[in-house]
Amino acid sequence: MGNRARRTRPEEVRWMERRPLRVLFLCTHNSCRSQMAEGWARHLKAGQIEAYSAGTAPTRVHPLAVRVMAEAGVDIGGQRAKSLGEFAGREFDVAVTLCDDAREGCPFFPAKKLVHRAFEDPAAATGTEDEILAVFRRVRDEIRVFVEGMPDNLLANKN
Repeated sequence: MGNRARRTRPEEVRWMERRPLRVLFLCTHNSCRSQMAEGWARHLKAGQIEAYSAGTAPTRVHPLAVRVMAEAGVDIGGQRAKSLGEFAGREFDVAVTLCDDAREGCPFFPAKKLVHRAFEDPAAATGTEDEILAVFRRVRDEIRVFVEGMPDNLLANKN
């Protein structure tokens, strides 16, 4: 048996072990990226992450976001676009901005920690329907990989 020093775990890990990590995903319109992230987190990380999403200027959940998530077995059809103001008075462990506009335009972040991970806006895609769907699917898959790495990638992020 060696003399290995026991490492003290970071405080962030200790509070995370007591309850699910409350994560707020933010983007401008709360129509695609943040909705996909919320859906993936609820689907892949139930019990570990309590996921929410909001936008700085919410519109509606994009029908193609609903479609491509359904293709992957995740139903976000019941989700709705929400304003950041709907979460006033609530505190989150982590706020994740998924676009530069939300990071720069958000008046406040109701969270102990802010993480920025920008993804392309699939709603801005142009081309044929197949080309646009390809962008939605690629972004969906990129967000899935990001969510699969949670919560470790949130705790390691130095933003």
